[in-house]
Amino acid sequence: MIPIQENALFIADAHYPTHGDALLELLTKIEAKEIHIPQLFLMGDIFDLLIGGLGKSYALNEEAIRLIESISTHTDIFYFEGNHDFQLEKIFKNIKIFSREEQPQYMGYNGFIVGLSHGDRYQSGWQHDLLSRILRKPFMVKAIKWLKPGIVSRKRAHLATKDICHEIPAFEAKAKAIFDSYRGAYWVIEGHYHQGKKYYRYVSLPSLACQQQVAVMEKEGIAFVSMDALGGKAREPEVQNTMKESVEI
Repeated sequence: MIPIQENALFIADAHYPTHGDALLELLTKIEAKEIHIPQLFLMGDIFDLLIGGLGKSYALNEEAIRLIESISTHTDIFYFEGNHDFQLEKIFKNIKIFSREEQPQYMGYNGFIVGLSHGDRYQSGWQHDLLSRILRKPFMVKAIKWLKPGIVSRKRAHLATKDICHEIPAFEAKAKAIFDSYRGAYWVIEGHYHQGKKYYRYVSLPSLACQQQVAVMEKEGIAFVSMDALGGKAREPEVQNTMKESVEI
């Protein structure tokens, strides 16, 4: 079982480049070792559109791809593919990639089992599940390139107008149902929902695009941290809660 190390950094749902350059700023600091981390967890939807084999999606993300590859030479990176970025083994050669089919993964921290995934594996509905399976078939990228040659530009234009930052009503109940789907995990950490909240031992990671926060594994659990805090400034009180302090469902 892979151990999660203290001070490991989690980035989720940056939706680059549509939602700003926070991802590039953060990756640049990690590459330059201005921010020191033992592990980097990329929890999916880091890019608004990045699909292995769809070359035009690479061009939009060229600098971020380069930075991730460079960081991988001195830091362990684990990439949990999302619904916007997948088939990444064709792009990244030196990082550990977990496809949707390989999620959730179970890792260890301080003697506890932690379940991790992008977040669209459970409680997402059969339509989403079916579409996700179809899109990941090897022949689909070739079909898309032939049938819809302008799909990258059209998809990016659509995503630029989409509201991705909002509170999900009654998310506590959904969080509990998801948590119960993880067998044997003491903690569960997911992205996808852009909530930046903790419910009992379920962690819905903040979206870098929405909350402008990442997460850091600390001694007693995971803390949400602003971009400024990573640069050495004091953290805001609301991001200091550990999982032990989270509200029970």
